[in-house]
Amino acid sequence: MADLLTLQSLPLFPLNTVLYPGGSLQLQIFEVRYLDLIGRCHKTGAPFGVVSLTQGQEVRSPEPSGEGFANEAFVDIGTLATVAEFSAPQAGLMVVRCTAGERFRITRRERLKHGLWVADVQGLPADRAVPVPDDLKAVAQALESLLDSLRERHGAAQLPVQAPYRFDDCAWVANRWCELLQLPPELRQGLMQLDNPLLRLELVGDFLNRHGIAGV
Repeated sequence: MADLLTLQSLPLFPLNTVLYPGGSLQLQIFEVRYLDLIGRCHKTGAPFGVVSLTQGQEVRSPEPSGEGFANEAFVDIGTLATVAEFSAPQAGLMVVRCTAGERFRITRRERLKHGLWVADVQGLPADRAVPVPDDLKAVAQALESLLDSLRERHGAAQLPVQAPYRFDDCAWVANRWCELLQLPPELRQGLMQLDNPLLRLELVGDFLNRHGIAGV
């Protein structure tokens, strides 16, 4: 097995979402602490880390007392992201689409003076390629049907899922469903952290069955 990636002082972007490997994320950047970060990442191709907030807001808010900013807290396991599309429609505003890489675990974190978080991280193993078993193929077929329907209504450019499509892979199918479903944040994070892609897909299938979604 190849050595896992280790990064020091990786800049972090705490958000009210969970980014899954292979996914896509749209961001509008206007906070000073992120404008320089995203600009540099766009120019150099360097990654940043997306982590899910457990306390605080995506946009820093001041303490009610007016002294300093409200506390931010976030999970230890996040996902690498790189800027795929970039525009700056006006001064102080960036609009980007990011693509998700692999997961990582934070080993040390630090908040810099201007509010940007950085962390030392250890990469986590990529999901194994596991074919979708026969008893779960309905889950993959339902995802394909849903994306076909969205493509007909909104066009391919507006699809929330980007090619390449891998409807025969457990991790890819499970990850895309997790992005599309309205799951509680704790469940979304827990599913992302699972090391077994088949188990992740089984749990997604159970959720779809219980809620009668897409006839699964």
